[in-house]
Amino acid sequence: MLRLTELRLPLEHPADALAPAIARRLGIDVADLLDFTVFKRSYDARKSDALTFIYTIDLSVRDEAAVLKRFADDRHVAPAPDVRYSFVAHAPADFGPRPLVVGFGPCGIFAALVLAQMGFRPIVLERGKAVRERTQDTWGLWRRHELNPESNVQFGEGGAGTFSDGKLYSQIKDPKHYGRKVLTEFVKAGAPEEILYVSKPHIGTFRLVGMVEQMRAEIESLGGEIRFQQRVTDVLIEDGHIRGVVLASGEQLRSDHVVLALGHSARDTFEMLHSRGVFMEAKPFSVGFRIEHPQSLIDKARLGKYAGNPLLGAADYKLVHHAKNGRSVYSFCMCPGGTVVAATSEPNRVVTNGMSQYSRNERNANAGIVVGITPEDYPGGPLAGIAFQRELESRAFVLGGGGYNAPAQLVGDFIAGRPSTRLGSVEPSYKPGVTLGDLSTALPAYAIEAMREAIPAFERQIRGFSMHDAVLTGVETRTSSPLRLTRGEDCQSLNVKGLYPAGEGAGYAGGILSAGVDGIRVAEAVAQQMLADAGRG
Repeated sequence: MLRLTELRLPLEHPADALAPAIARRLGIDVADLLDFTVFKRSYDARKSDALTFIYTIDLSVRDEAAVLKRFADDRHVAPAPDVRYSFVAHAPADFGPRPLVVGFGPCGIFAALVLAQMGFRPIVLERGKAVRERTQDTWGLWRRHELNPESNVQFGEGGAGTFSDGKLYSQIKDPKHYGRKVLTEFVKAGAPEEILYVSKPHIGTFRLVGMVEQMRAEIESLGGEIRFQQRVTDVLIEDGHIRGVVLASGEQLRSDHVVLALGHSARDTFEMLHSRGVFMEAKPFSVGFRIEHPQSLIDKARLGKYAGNPLLGAADYKLVHHAKNGRSVYSFCMCPGGTVVAATSEPNRVVTNGMSQYSRNERNANAGIVVGITPEDYPGGPLAGIAFQRELESRAFVLGGGGYNAPAQLVGDFIAGRPSTRLGSVEPSYKPGVTLGDLSTALPAYAIEAMREAIPAFERQIRGFSMHDAVLTGVETRTSSPLRLTRGEDCQSLNVKGLYPAGEGAGYAGGILSAGVDGIRVAEAVAQQMLADAGRG
């Protein structure tokens, strides 16, 4: 099997153009091309007047050795890597111990799935509800201003990724191709096959709901068990080794191997772990606002004459600015054709996030415009970042006027330093609703200063980005976990044997794909350690 990269074809090429193009590139007859699959398809939007598709192709030819020899000096023709997943362990049929997985977001799902596929019959403890019940509770906040602290955008089956754009790409290093395993399992659960090859795959909220249920069903069919509305309130530690957990009901579950697949909003669990002496440390994260523009503006700026082409869909962007005060400002979790959503998990606090459906056909584009901060900005130990987030979220609740309305301001007014009193051409999508005013007190002064400098600078990359009527909605505080549950090379806590911090909440992922990858990595470590502990390795 060979891999051919950087094969370029016109945007609207016919479906049968690939085989002849591959043959021409390799200097072979089409008849000698035995088989091929598209591994990746992307496009370069930097030259929107001459946009082309760029393909990576895996293929078989009649005389592979001859082709490789002829292209020995061409880095775009090489043997294709083996991206198939291989299990590192299998539990014997009579294997008794069962691991616990705390949390059923993307990381917990893949940790549990891979453990189940290896025969270890995990028990999953999820504090929230099953995904369809959870969806009703989430709509309760968005439509009726009613928050359920245990069932919302942050807590419940599928984790925070369920109510997002469903992005499935990441910049993590992945030498073992775990990301391919994640995408393959998603397709098996009902995702469109295109996620296997498009350069920036996404699924959208509605499709994620059904997929999560399918993956749960597979875990259960393999002997795993998922328990909803089971909040872990304590951990049992003896002589530096985890021995189990305690639930809010008072029930104790014994296990010597516990995966902590916590989300970044499991604040009470972080506090409990800290009180029990589990090693953790503060880490950088970012805070800011959501910005909304007409999607048509972004499409035109990014795609030029190809704006609206159904082959390309809604355009996205990625922006970074290094401000004069030393702060970095960047776009985060950009949602083409999406909506800004209420994402709090605590009463009387306001948090924003972005969400899209698979179609990405809503009128607005939105993204977080956030400023990087470090533990030096919130000194006080591992939990200080949580206190910092809570302060900003409580302030946003007050600025929004209560009822979980979010404070908002037009971009032109924000840059000019004056309150907004009326909306312009951009209708904000945040539900329950927004309260116009002045966002200058919603974040620390250094963040406001950096953002006022960055937004006009972004205009140089996306024409119209600093348009007066664009809307800022606050606050975006949960870009990533404010702490790290530090672990060793064996994926175990530095000071509690058998405890496996994993995923975004533990500080080891940032998004659906990287969280899934980390879940696989940790599942493998758990399986190998369990067999070793039982003398069966």
